[in-house]
Amino acid sequence: MKKEYRVKRSQDFDNIIRKKQSFANRQFVIYYQKNNLDHMRLGISVSKKLGKAFERNKIKRYIRESFKTRKELVKSYDIIVIVRPGAKDMPFLEFGNSIDHVLKRSKLMKAKRS
Repeated sequence: MKKEYRVKRSQDFDNIIRKKQSFANRQFVIYYQKNNLDHMRLGISVSKKLGKAFERNKIKRYIRESFKTRKELVKSYDIIVIVRPGAKDMPFLEFGNSIDHVLKRSKLMKAKRS
């Protein structure tokens, strides 16, 4: 993902989490906040409790790829994804389904146009 699509600063993470707008399932907690941009920005947090660096990086790659295919459906929000232990052994295809579930519950995902 390009820099413009990422939430990187610790202060930004704190501001988004402090707003307490969130939804969760067994794999992810998603915090979100409206932004003034025409695109979404994504931040990912994976605890060291979930494994070694290569495992955490794999999870982050899966999440980034899942959001890359959905970035046209989710606009004008800063989103923080906090990974729970349930996501550790999930196959890639289930990541997308789980993220869709949380985004639909939070009403962040716009309906697909046909």
